[in-house]
Amino acid sequence: MIENQKIRPAKVIGPLGEPLTLESLPPPETTRWVVRRKAEVVAAVNGGLLSVDEVCDRYGLTVEEFAGWQRAIDRSGMPGLRVTRIQHYKSLYERQQKY
Repeated sequence: MIENQKIRPAKVIGPLGEPLTLESLPPPETTRWVVRRKAEVVAAVNGGLLSVDEVCDRYGLTVEEFAGWQRAIDRSGMPGLRVTRIQHYKSLYERQQKY
């Protein structure tokens, strides 16, 4: 039945406007997560190229870690993924929630 099959796109649009495919995603053995790589993985999930579970298995991430990347992009865009800015954006977001 078609409704039970997972229909996935062959490519999605990445964070910088370039097409992303499974082959163009960061390799599974990636250990150094720069902003661009994190954003590409989030874009792949948001576009339906991979599921959250597949990303976590492929890259050895926890669901919480990946969810943090998604929240950072939703709140602050790609700059929110910078490790050095996490605390700044976190406190800024908390202050915005008060008003």
